[in-house]
Amino acid sequence: MKLAILSCSPKCYSTRRLLEAAQHRGAEAKVLNTLKFAIDLEQGEPDLYYRSKHLGDYDAILPRIGASITYFGTAVVRQFEQMDTFSACSSAGISNSRDKLRSLQILSRHQIGIPQTTFVRDRKDILPAIERVGGAPVIIKLLEGTQGVGVILAESVKVAEAIIETLHSTKQNVLVQRFVSESKGRDIRAFVVGDRVVASMRRVAVGTEFRSNVHRGGVTEPIELDPVYAETAVRAAQIMGLRVAGVDMLEGNDGPQVMEINSSPGLEGIESCTKLDIAGAIIDYMIAQVDFPEVDVRQRLTVSRGYGVTEIHIRDGSEIVGKTIDESGLPEQDINVLTLYRGTTVIPNPRLKRTLEPNDRLLCFGKLESMRSMVPEKVRKRRRPKIKQLPASAQQIQDEISHQ
Repeated sequence: MKLAILSCSPKCYSTRRLLEAAQHRGAEAKVLNTLKFAIDLEQGEPDLYYRSKHLGDYDAILPRIGASITYFGTAVVRQFEQMDTFSACSSAGISNSRDKLRSLQILSRHQIGIPQTTFVRDRKDILPAIERVGGAPVIIKLLEGTQGVGVILAESVKVAEAIIETLHSTKQNVLVQRFVSESKGRDIRAFVVGDRVVASMRRVAVGTEFRSNVHRGGVTEPIELDPVYAETAVRAAQIMGLRVAGVDMLEGNDGPQVMEINSSPGLEGIESCTKLDIAGAIIDYMIAQVDFPEVDVRQRLTVSRGYGVTEIHIRDGSEIVGKTIDESGLPEQDINVLTLYRGTTVIPNPRLKRTLEPNDRLLCFGKLESMRSMVPEKVRKRRRPKIKQLPASAQQIQDEISHQ
C-alpha cells in the first residue's frame, strides 16, 4: 500500500506514530504537507500537484486536518476522493465534525444521546433558550473551539446572558447547552477505527476546572467501555462519515451523551494512557479497506435521468406492512431497497423475503415517478407541552381541590 499522511506537523507525536506504524507493516508511507497541494480541475480529469510537481498515484490517504485549515484541507481530501483514492475520513465527515452545530444537527435525527442544545442569534431569544435547556448553570460553546478552548460554564442566567451578548458582539456564533451535572467533570474518549472501539479512556477534571481535556490539566484512566457506550461511539462516527474518530461522551443519567466527534484525534494521550498500539490499528484497518474508496452514492446514482435516491417511511396502517419486500411490489416498480432502518438497527442490502414492519424506513434507489406515490405527505410533529412538576405544597393543594 502506498500511503500519504496529510499533515502540516510532521514532527508531532501522532504523525510520527502513524508513519512508523505504516512503515513497520511494509507500507510505502510519506508525510505530505496539506498546504503544499494545488488542485487542478479539468473535464473528466480531477488532478493534484504537490510542490508544483504532478502527484504520483497513492492507494490511500490519512488526513490529519487542523481546524485552522479546514476549508483547504477538506478540498484536498475531496479531490483525492474524486480520484478514487481511499481516505480514512471523508471530506464531508471532516467538515461535519468540525462544526459543533452541524454535527449535533446531524446526530439529532438519529437515536443518539446528545445534551439538549440550542442556537440563537436574536438577543430576545437568549433567555427563553436558556430556559429550554433547563436553566442555569449552562454550558456556552464556540462553534469551532478545540481542546476545551471556547467552552464556558455560566453559573447563573445573568452571567450566561452577558457572556452570550459579548460573544455575539464580536461576531462569534455560540451554542447554549444543558450542563450535565451528573457527569461530575468527567467524560469518556472512545477511539473508533472502522466499526469498533479500539481504545477508550475516562478523563477527569482537576480541582475546580469543569473541563476534563488533557490540555486543561485533566487526568486520564483506561476503561473497559460499556457495550452501550461502544455502540453509540461507533454509530456516531459512522453517521458523521468518519472511519477514524475520537468520540467524546458524557456519562448522563439516561446513558451516553455525545458531546463532540473529532476527525483528527490525537494519539499521544490515549496511547500513553491505555498502552495500546492505536496507530497500528489504524494502519491495519486501512490496509484491509484500501480497495473500497469513499463513494458519493447520491452523486453516482442520480446521474441517470428519471432515477434517484429517496427514503420511504412505512407508516402504521400502510398496505405493505406485514408483506415481504418481494411481495410489496417494489421490485416490479424498478425500486431497489439499499438499506432498511428499524429503530436503531440498520439492515444493509435486506433480503427480498424480509417482512416490513410499521415505522420501517427504506433507503431506496429507483424510478422517481414510481417512488413519488410512496412518499407520504410530511406531517408536522405536534409538540407536547412540557409540564413542570408542581412544588410539594402546591401539589397537595391541587390534590385537595381534585378530591372535592
